[in-house]
Amino acid sequence: MGMNIFKSSKLAAVMLPFIALSAQAQEARPNIVLILADDVGFSDFGVYGSEIETPNIDALAARGTLFSNFHASPICAPSRAMLMTGVDSHLAGIGNLPESAPLEHRGQPGYLGRLADDVVTVASRLSAAGYRTMMTGKWHLGHGEGAHPAARGFDRSFALEASGADNWEKKSYLPIYDDAPWYEDGKPTDLPEDFYSSEFLIDKMIEYLEEDKDEGRPFFSYVAFQAIHIPLQAPREFVEKYEGVYDEGWDALREARFRAVVERGLLPGGMGLGPMPEGLRDWSARSEDEKRMLAKSMSVNAAMLEAMDFHVGRLVEYLKETGQYENTIFIVLSDNGPEPGDPLATPGFRQWLWWTGYNRDIETLGEKGSYVFIGPEFASAAASPGAFFKMQAGEGGLRVPLIFAGDGISPARMTDAFSYITDIAPTILELAGIGASRDFEGTTVQAMTGKSLAPLLRGEAARVYGEEDVVGIEAAGNAAIFRGSYKLVRNARPYGDMQWYLYNLASDPGETNDISQDEPELFAEMMAEYEAYAARVGVREVPEGYDQTAQLTTNRIHDQVRENWPGLAVLALLVLGGLVWSGIRFGPNLWRKLRV
Repeated sequence: MGMNIFKSSKLAAVMLPFIALSAQAQEARPNIVLILADDVGFSDFGVYGSEIETPNIDALAARGTLFSNFHASPICAPSRAMLMTGVDSHLAGIGNLPESAPLEHRGQPGYLGRLADDVVTVASRLSAAGYRTMMTGKWHLGHGEGAHPAARGFDRSFALEASGADNWEKKSYLPIYDDAPWYEDGKPTDLPEDFYSSEFLIDKMIEYLEEDKDEGRPFFSYVAFQAIHIPLQAPREFVEKYEGVYDEGWDALREARFRAVVERGLLPGGMGLGPMPEGLRDWSARSEDEKRMLAKSMSVNAAMLEAMDFHVGRLVEYLKETGQYENTIFIVLSDNGPEPGDPLATPGFRQWLWWTGYNRDIETLGEKGSYVFIGPEFASAAASPGAFFKMQAGEGGLRVPLIFAGDGISPARMTDAFSYITDIAPTILELAGIGASRDFEGTTVQAMTGKSLAPLLRGEAARVYGEEDVVGIEAAGNAAIFRGSYKLVRNARPYGDMQWYLYNLASDPGETNDISQDEPELFAEMMAEYEAYAARVGVREVPEGYDQTAQLTTNRIHDQVRENWPGLAVLALLVLGGLVWSGIRFGPNLWRKLRV
């Protein structure tokens, strides 16, 4: 693509001299920019202790409030459902990743695979209140008519329907998808030849912002980046900056991130570093070639995140140039912890990579045509100092960055107040001066389960959750209950053991000391709280031996058979007929030969 990392917005050069918003518009409700990163761990942003350069996001943090105790679901689709609606993922219709939900759960309440009809997105509420609403990026909240952003409150949208896709071209990233399903305003669309996801999503958002900008109405801009989801890909000029940075391996990185987090006061100094899951690889036992590939993969990961930050900076600069920056509230967060997946461990995946034109050539790693991932060990380092990572309920999978910045939000502030991803939607509505009534356009809808963080952001309160307030989480068998400083947690396979543990996160956010035996009454109380939560929202327990990765393959085979059963039935009849004919025609002679 030949992208110049120092270039300004493509549109800036051709923009007409901007017309500053009128004084009346400036005094109106704020613009809202919601930036969602994909699979970014707690310590991945520079301001959270990372070696990765994210100056634009760091600058927003310096201008606003940084959260050190914010949690999401361990899986992307449930998190996105809660982010958009403020409602628990099961009540919103997406209790699990649709692609890997057990077949017996599909279509059941809580497992619709799309947003339920009785939940309303924050975009719909803002639109009804006069906001312009637009989104670009990964949607992953259902497919088909009525499921896309265009049907859920967005005036303009350029959305990826699937869980991920290639970042350089319109191409699937997993065998479970035939292609990369991109839609503009609900209609299938293609990508430009010079496509790179982070750059394009900002270009398209700026294009949407330019439309009707002189109306004076506030806007809601939702940018859902593919960074840093598999496949990790980034321009060479970004990758080269991180060559050699990760040569000491994941243990050194985990320790360095741990020290940096504690030094910044994000987590208590007396805590222990969360353990890596059992069975992971030993860096010192890797061959030199393996180390080189693993370190380079992590360089691509870092480069992809810095590239994302660079393009966030372009959006910020556009808003400054057009006089809209001061009246804009920015929200930056991640949907879950770092991705531990190793697709090459799945039988047949190498062959699929070859078939679809992917390569793993180390010299061009991250560039167009390459396929990169970091694996569970470096994912554990990216989640440092938490335990586990994406798809698990340990703090490494749930505790992620959150930054609010803008007018009226306490600047240069850090808070350790507990917060959850369902809190974002009600916060946006309160900041915009809009209510969250259960009566929406004449229809009764689900009540938001999250709480507004606005009092905390304005410095009016230190907490929005009391010591007795309970927040429950469940996704794919991973489950947790938060109450005060305590957390009851169960991690599903393959890295967990499906047993329940109890931790005091105030002193032990690394989850190193299970206190369930020391506090049996508290353990029993919180178990009862989980059972009540599960019954209230409609959690369905995963079957014995359930594994998300294996279920992906099972579901794909099931869907292929269901969609193509007429042709398969005809083929089966033809084969059976051929066998019968062969038996009649040659059977006796074959039998005599076999007897001899």
